[in-house]
Amino acid sequence: MLTGSLSVPGQGVSFSTRGLPSGDRVAAWERALSQVFVDVEVTVQSGRPWAGELTAERLGALQIAMEDSGPGTILRSARSVAADPRTHILARLQLDGTALLLQDGRSAELRPGHLAFYDARRPYRLVLPGRQRARIFMMPRAVLRLEEGQLSALTATVVNDAGGGAAALMLPTLCALVDEVVRAHPVRRAQLAGLAAEILGTLAVEQVGRRPAPALWERITASVQDRLREPGLSPQDIADQHGISLRYLHRLFQRQGTTVNTWVRTRRLEAAREELAQAGAAHRSIAAVAARWGFTNPSHFSRTFRETYGMSPVQWRGARRRT
Repeated sequence: MLTGSLSVPGQGVSFSTRGLPSGDRVAAWERALSQVFVDVEVTVQSGRPWAGELTAERLGALQIAMEDSGPGTILRSARSVAADPRTHILARLQLDGTALLLQDGRSAELRPGHLAFYDARRPYRLVLPGRQRARIFMMPRAVLRLEEGQLSALTATVVNDAGGGAAALMLPTLCALVDEVVRAHPVRRAQLAGLAAEILGTLAVEQVGRRPAPALWERITASVQDRLREPGLSPQDIADQHGISLRYLHRLFQRQGTTVNTWVRTRRLEAAREELAQAGAAHRSIAAVAARWGFTNPSHFSRTFRETYGMSPVQWRGARRRT
């Protein structure tokens, strides 16, 4: 049972928090997930008993892991993406309990037997409401043989056997195949893992083909709305997230009669204005509200707010209180 670094290329790894002091478990779990998969941040509800167990083995291009943990949230933030260059695709096959995967402006509720793909190249969030267990597959992007636009349409969509098709046959086959990988001879394990990668690729292709992709404009604006609080959000970040060129991104916004920066600034101002009107935010300073919505310069925020709404943030807050 490893309690230190889990980066052991070519070897299986095993990790458990059960032997650690309760106060050290979450930080150790975060380090383990970040080393086995990609850099993430973990939070759990304080005051509740919590434990996690993780096993993983890399077989050729495919890494197969088992994750068993209590309730919590796993976040790959924009900061984590910037700090960690890994761009693998992950697939989560839920075995017990439930999980909510959020990425690219979509959410996928995973129940036992459901599978969903997510992309380490972009931020994502996994919400685990209770004790749960899942198989996690991690692979290079090339394994799925999809274009970037198709990958963007694939993430955070539920693959299950309810609609028939290949998934009805292949999901049970994938489960049985992975169980056999665990028991098989080392030479045989690599062959079986190759078959598992082929099944994942086939499921991904079918999922993209069966699910009509939402219009690109709606996908982009929904995802930007989720990222308004990132002060460093730039047009290049947005273009990279959706697998399009910066020039094409600007063209999309021009067709809507605006620019990327103008659209983002307007949405941030609207969010800050709404927060300033809330009674529960009365104790927050104007600068704090501005910072929460991506404005790093309070003076610039106040000036822009006045130019847009005809009054300062202080005046707006006072008017809303009187109302």
